[in-house]
Amino acid sequence: MTLTDFRTLGRSGLVVSPMALGAMTFGTPRWGSPDEVSEAIFNAYVDAGGNFIDTADIYAKGRSEELVGAFIAKRTLRDRMVLATKFSFNAEPGNPHAGGNGRKNIHRALEGSLRRLQTEYIDLLWMHVWDQITPVEELLQTLGDLVRSGKVRYFALSDVPAWYAASAAMLARTAGIPGPIALQMPYSLIERGIEREHIPAAREFGMGTTPWSPLAAGFLAGKYTRDAEGKVNAGGGRLDLNLPSFQLFTERNWQVLERVRAIADEAGVDMAKMSLAWALAQPGITSLILGASKVEQLHSNLAALEFVLSREVLTKLGEASGSDLTMMDRFFSPGLKKGVFGGVDVSGWR
Repeated sequence: MTLTDFRTLGRSGLVVSPMALGAMTFGTPRWGSPDEVSEAIFNAYVDAGGNFIDTADIYAKGRSEELVGAFIAKRTLRDRMVLATKFSFNAEPGNPHAGGNGRKNIHRALEGSLRRLQTEYIDLLWMHVWDQITPVEELLQTLGDLVRSGKVRYFALSDVPAWYAASAAMLARTAGIPGPIALQMPYSLIERGIEREHIPAAREFGMGTTPWSPLAAGFLAGKYTRDAEGKVNAGGGRLDLNLPSFQLFTERNWQVLERVRAIADEAGVDMAKMSLAWALAQPGITSLILGASKVEQLHSNLAALEFVLSREVLTKLGEASGSDLTMMDRFFSPGLKKGVFGGVDVSGWR
């Protein structure tokens, strides 16, 4: 597989590469990449055949969008690239209308993104996060109007409950209006929660899934270690900041990491490549979002496209990283389905 093995994003006509370039590192001074390195990363991705760029209005306080827009304009690539950005997070502390998913903020955020990205339209506009306030009907009306206006080609949902995504998709389907074409959620060998509800919902409603942090912010690349006393050594990435949304240094995760490392060593492969290849092989996954702060890091991650894991290794990784089943998980298992049909193995249309 290569970056030019294109696929549609969900049940849409938007054609994307199997790996997207995440631009969260662009313009981020503490753990990201300087401007010239960001440009080199962008060029390396494009030259390898990639067409899917993912940024957001809050990344580096808008600097990421400015850089992405400049890089695309410099090479006259606008018609070739699938340009995705996001809204939701607040841009002005103390002003509730400078954040959230209401109509007022969506229009404010979009106009700023269009200006910074030097473009007249956004290919894919993500709702960055569920704000727990805005009715789903208002969101659909606002984004649908923007699609009809031409300022936005498609829209999608990031970091939302599965029930909210299903509600939006069903309302759009029954009303015959534009609906979300994808979900963007964290997914990796140490974060598999979306397998329970999100991925099945996405597949039911024709939405692609584009996981962010498929290497768990570098954790699965082996960037972080701990000493005999349990003190974590700095790895030079986001996890050093100890952000509330990136609390990954749990005993369970360290155990998973060691099991994954052992499987990689046994197979004679790089742990990061193996983790990315595993994610790419999972049902419902359309395109992985890769972040890189060095060109060499990007090339190394892209090499996972050429790496095909055996069924044996996939099984071992699944067993090594799987979370404990809940009672409801057992109710939805293939074994129980077989019991429902009198021991007969019945397959659905999908």
